[in-house]
Amino acid sequence: MESFTKVKLNDEQLDILVKAVFGSETAVNLSSELTGGFFNTAYDLELSTGKSVILKVAPAVETDTLSYEKNIMRTEVEALRMVADKGVVPVPAVYHYDESLLLIPIPYFFMEKVEGQPYSDVKESLSLPERDAIETELGRYNRIINEIRGERFGIFGRDSEEPRASWRETFSCLMESVLADAKRLNAQLPASSEEIMQEVSKYLPALDAVTEPRLVHWDLWNGNVFVKDGVIVSLIDWERALWGDVLMEYYFRHFENSAGFYKGYGTTYDSPNEIQRKKLYDLYLDLILTIECYSRKYADEGYVRWTHDNLTEGWNRFKSSSE
Repeated sequence: MESFTKVKLNDEQLDILVKAVFGSETAVNLSSELTGGFFNTAYDLELSTGKSVILKVAPAVETDTLSYEKNIMRTEVEALRMVADKGVVPVPAVYHYDESLLLIPIPYFFMEKVEGQPYSDVKESLSLPERDAIETELGRYNRIINEIRGERFGIFGRDSEEPRASWRETFSCLMESVLADAKRLNAQLPASSEEIMQEVSKYLPALDAVTEPRLVHWDLWNGNVFVKDGVIVSLIDWERALWGDVLMEYYFRHFENSAGFYKGYGTTYDSPNEIQRKKLYDLYLDLILTIECYSRKYADEGYVRWTHDNLTEGWNRFKSSSE
């Protein structure tokens, strides 16, 4: 997806980074930009040593992004390293991370090139039993991720920020921040930020049931699930990882209704309290999908229209359920 946040590197810059990390004798034989992402720029590089790696480049420092997107490349790297160290969930290895801005004026990191294909690219070509097997496996992995306990609520790797006392307070701040982003960017929403927050506040007491911070990938949609020969080989894009409520995970959103995932995860989460929490997280994601269009300035007008239609439907659904 073409996005205003993506920084393009030339061949000379790619060569400088490769030599700095993999040795002065190493050159780039082939390079191609990966277009599947929505935020960072990613390059598939074939090196003169025969090794293939992925280079991810953050947006320029001066690029206007959403509040929660501050330093999310560092979040991704730290989350990948922590999960890799535990050795139970397949993730790409991080080879090198640099936020010094000395070689190029933006953070970047090199990671392992994952074999296989995004599940989103092949799902429609698979049989129902094949999909069920993959989504069951995804449910098992997602449960393992969510069983990792943290010491505080909030975005992963933001230990320098003031900790919030509860998940209710943390999520309320996340919602208020994205609505403030909407005002700053003049985003068109189906209601005012004040009206949205007023409706949201009706559900916030349900969050008091969440008392233990759990690791949440939060962006584990089908494009971030790599599969090969019918099995999951890697879970990528951990830049939005946070310590929070497991029900924030993507496969609990209104976009999905996978019996296989629930089977693998081990529970369906359908108590009245859990349903209320899921509705909050549905609205939060629907808001972000629309508001980020105003900072990223996507070229795909059809996708932008879809995000607005999706938010309008989501807001109407949320408001009617809270009345």
